[in-house]
Amino acid sequence: MAEVFAGRALLNKDGEPVEPEEALRNKVVALYFSAGWCPPCRDFTPLLCDFYTELVEEREPPAQFEVVFISSDKSPEDMVEYYHELHGDWLALPWHDPYKHDLKKKYNITAVPRLVVVKESGEVITDKGRKQIRDQGLACFQNWLEVAEIFQNFKD
Repeated sequence: MAEVFAGRALLNKDGEPVEPEEALRNKVVALYFSAGWCPPCRDFTPLLCDFYTELVEEREPPAQFEVVFISSDKSPEDMVEYYHELHGDWLALPWHDPYKHDLKKKYNITAVPRLVVVKESGEVITDKGRKQIRDQGLACFQNWLEVAEIFQNFKD
């Protein structure tokens, strides 16, 4: 996944730049295409937040999982407001980065919300992450992890 974001900065929730190579190494990465103006997005984001919190913040060791928010908001201010209001403590592609258009094309994003779960290489594990989280809860992460072929420290 680091290759997909090579040479770009991602932001943490405090707006500080984060090196993708370090932050995404050896992790299952969920690309979250979403926007604050979208009611289905606002409905799903708290579920994703709970999913992330249980896997990453409440597990010891934390699960090898990261979310990268790719905004379809109408302005940087709208993105920041939505990110801070509803999102988990995950990463985001800066609103001004035109790379979001390349990512939408690469992963065939025609509507939001979409949660595309990918391997470190950027290869798609599933483009139905939202449905899988709704239907299976935390159990879907183990399936993603097995497909991802990464070194695992995850225990049920």
